Amino acid sequence: MNIEKLKDLESEFFYEYPKGLEDERLLKLIKKFNPEKLEQLSKELFKKENFSQPELICEAFVKVVYKSVVISFYDKMKLRDAFKEMGMYEKDIFSIALYDLLYENKKEGYESIVEVLGKYNLAKWTLISLIPYYMDRAKEYFVKPTTAKSIISYLELSNLQYKPKPSYQFYKEYKKTLDEVKSKVNKSLKSKEDNIQMTAFLRIAIKICEIE
Repeated sequence: MNIEKLKDLESEFFYEYPKGLEDERLLKLIKKFNPEKLEQLSKELFKKENFSQPELICEAFVKVVYKSVVISFYDKMKLRDAFKEMGMYEKDIFSIALYDLLYENKKEGYESIVEVLGKYNLAKWTLISLIPYYMDRAKEYFVKPTTAKSIISYLELSNLQYKPKPSYQFYKEYKKTLDEVKSKVNKSLKSKEDNIQMTAFLRIAIKICEIE
């Protein structure tokens, strides 16, 4: 990790936004994402006891995805159609995989969801990282490909090689690295409640630096 470049990002960000993430322009932007409301909804829909009904879990997954502004409309439509096409066996497998991802074996959960959604060309980072993020915004990260690639490139993260196909191994290393970054930045650029604030800072600051 290039610490000097990370500190440059901090400086450029505070030059543009002296109040940091409390800047009114950024607060309006963050508010559009509505993470608190979707966290509440996700925790209600994906309670452990609800996984005894796979079809309801699949419907809940589509519901949360549709309400999220970080997923493209195209992917929302494709996901809805995919679950309409799935039989009960596939829905059961998906439900078990999501349970693993949220509560038991994350590695198996990741791999199984990638396999199920991959049949419909929907094994995408955004779709797979969304629900875990809403379920635990303080620990998990939403993976947006453009943001991940720019962070890896700008901070010269040689331990990470982004690939379009999601994998638990990459996510594990990506999370570990972002946790390390979080420990090194100004406390006003991170939140104990929501990791998206720090990735938002990185994304915005990198754009500022690239323009210059």
